[in-house]
Amino acid sequence: MFDINSFLRDLSIAIVPFLLAVTVHEASHGYAAYLLGDDTAKRAGRLTLNPFVHIDILGLLFLLITRLFGWAKPVPVNFSVVARKKYGVALVAAAGPAANFLVAVLSALLYHIVSSINTNNPLILKVLFPITMMLIFSVQINIALGIFNLIPVLPLDGGRILQSFLPLNKQIKFAQFERYGFIIILLLIITRVVDYIVFPIIHFLIRLLI
Repeated sequence: MFDINSFLRDLSIAIVPFLLAVTVHEASHGYAAYLLGDDTAKRAGRLTLNPFVHIDILGLLFLLITRLFGWAKPVPVNFSVVARKKYGVALVAAAGPAANFLVAVLSALLYHIVSSINTNNPLILKVLFPITMMLIFSVQINIALGIFNLIPVLPLDGGRILQSFLPLNKQIKFAQFERYGFIIILLLIITRVVDYIVFPIIHFLIRLLI
């Protein structure tokens, strides 16, 4: 039976780590591109950790439904500029998931510290519970976001990374599939390929951390 109170409680706790996860993810793409000579994100005002600059309404609504997955507005990157550096596109693409994994590890460390606090004080317990839940959600959301984005399908980060290591003629052919990216991802979800391949990796890493 659907428990609306439990749903709203979990949602209110998950919203903060979700905003942090997507903000860090997108800002990291922008910072990586900036370090490689592309100031597109900076000129667009996207080199910031302000979540309201990055938030995408549809991605937020998807979080409301799944309580795990969501997305933000992609940071603009001039790939022709970053491609001048060796593996520049791959570095920019990898920066987002790498940042998510770092946040997940830090959240897990904080979770173990907070959960080890031994107290019978009801006031402290009342404060520690939502903090503990936020840290758990932070691990789950960041791992899920990082792994899901590493699926080797354009326009996901995994697709950009794979494309960077292909020969030039193969890169051009691979890029033609980007227009069908959303359909391919949808098919992977409908056919449960994500369930059998991606979810086990996500669940393994979450169990490893918490």
